[in-house]
Amino acid sequence: MVYKEFQDLKLSALGMGAMRLPVIDGRDEEIDEAATAKMVEYAFNQGINYFDTAWGYHAGNSELVMGRVLSKYPREKFYLATKFPGYDLENMTKVEEIFDKQLEKCQVSYFDFYLFHNVCEMNINEYLDEQYGIYDYLMKQKERGRIHHLGFSVHGSYDVMKRFLDAYGKDMEFCQIQLNYVDWDFQEAKAKVDLLNEYKIPIWVMEPLRGGMLASLSLENEQKLTALRPKEEIPAWAFRFLQSIPNVVVTLSGMSNYEQLEKNIHTFESENPLNKEEMETLLGIADSMVNGVPCTACRYCTTHCPQGIDIPSMLKLYNEHKFTGGGFIAPMALMAVPEDKLPSACVGCRSCEAVCPQQIKISEKLADFAEMLK
Repeated sequence: MVYKEFQDLKLSALGMGAMRLPVIDGRDEEIDEAATAKMVEYAFNQGINYFDTAWGYHAGNSELVMGRVLSKYPREKFYLATKFPGYDLENMTKVEEIFDKQLEKCQVSYFDFYLFHNVCEMNINEYLDEQYGIYDYLMKQKERGRIHHLGFSVHGSYDVMKRFLDAYGKDMEFCQIQLNYVDWDFQEAKAKVDLLNEYKIPIWVMEPLRGGMLASLSLENEQKLTALRPKEEIPAWAFRFLQSIPNVVVTLSGMSNYEQLEKNIHTFESENPLNKEEMETLLGIADSMVNGVPCTACRYCTTHCPQGIDIPSMLKLYNEHKFTGGGFIAPMALMAVPEDKLPSACVGCRSCEAVCPQQIKISEKLADFAEMLK
């Protein structure tokens, strides 16, 4: 197992995520605890020492199951991470109640790593609002030793991330971002990595395989990669990409069966970053996969929109939603947008299209987006 240094700790470069644990009969809330215990045992034996769960995973049962399974191991032999569930605004007044309950569910007296969960457009104002006292409370728990390392995860835009860092960056010890070779450009992951480097904040990775999407590719793309590394399996390329990015410490993978765990552990037996040709090939494949609306955010369109819609932002979210085939990122971001500025507010006047250098049929894309969101 490859290990990475973080302050005075040595963390396994591969962390076991507990968002996609094995379940019974396809029911997300019903975790197969015996299968999970078997996977955790194997992970331990192969050197994984970082385990990541959260309040909302598996309908609230992930923390319970991981707490029971990990209680069989010496506490000093593993690092446990969980998160404050700010993705639900109703939780903003309940930080103390939730934190105490999380310690109870996980059967621990402290968390090695604790995160502000899912900083995004929907909750950034609440996270920064002193009336809720979330930051103050978590900092006090750190002083008391109930949190050893405090950080945050982010699904929001670069601007949202910058706002959070401007407010709390001096106290953030790590940041967990969605990072993979598709999102390097598509979701501004490169810019987010650069921003974290500016703040000297180590990087934790979530969605390295983009929910399994990068575990297999088209035959044409697989042949391109196999020609470069004949013995490298396709999912491993996503991890080798991350091994090529400085300051990545822990890569979390939500492995849902024993076979996935075995293969990922095998990959992390060594560190084999990509060379220049391999990196260019992989990013070229990413570009071919996305094939979204070619908006350059020149913003000529916004000066001609009678509704005042932020068209570049809407087209960016449209690309994400269409590529993912749905998902939560676009709807979550749109929760922070007034109803009269949503894609459905477009009146189809086409004034924006008259000045678009890319000749995008903007009104049609916004109408399609509105229909998809229904």
